[in-house]
Amino acid sequence: MRDLLDSYKETRKSLKRMQGRLKESDDAIRVVRLSEARRKTGRARAVCNGDENKSERQIIGEMISDTELVIEWLETGRRPGNKRGIERRAAYQREKLMDPVRMQAFVYRGTAGSPANLTDWQRNQIEEALCVLSERERECYVLAHGQGFSHEYIADLLGISKGSVDSYLARAQEKITERLKNSLFLV
Repeated sequence: MRDLLDSYKETRKSLKRMQGRLKESDDAIRVVRLSEARRKTGRARAVCNGDENKSERQIIGEMISDTELVIEWLETGRRPGNKRGIERRAAYQREKLMDPVRMQAFVYRGTAGSPANLTDWQRNQIEEALCVLSERERECYVLAHGQGFSHEYIADLLGISKGSVDSYLARAQEKITERLKNSLFLV
């Protein structure tokens, strides 16, 4: 990783050197054209600014900005410009502890031979993970992750506030995380 970062920094240095040489050559071209214009007309007038070099300078400038973006990304470990890091994602972007399809199969208990059906072992694992939850936390967790209802709908269904549903789900998630870390049965 460090070698990759050093490689990008070296690339940025060489690109900046190229950009400096192009600027110097552009200045030299401008001086030559200005002296030619004075010689031909006897006075100084506006001369084109080396438009053929402008596109090269523009491309190199874009390359420099791209390498600086990659360098910042590698140094900070997060995409430049993002206000939140990976540890502070929105709820829908967070990693789920249980596979939603498994949780839904657990809730619906289908036996029609579908590949989504669970084995007894898988069903016991889910039961083991959910056994640490209070009755209300389990209701909220199953409704949210097993049946896919929104927090607002769960609140209406259970007659509690949406904030309560959020806190029950957060506590349930913490308990299940702790249970998964400490249980040999859930490995």
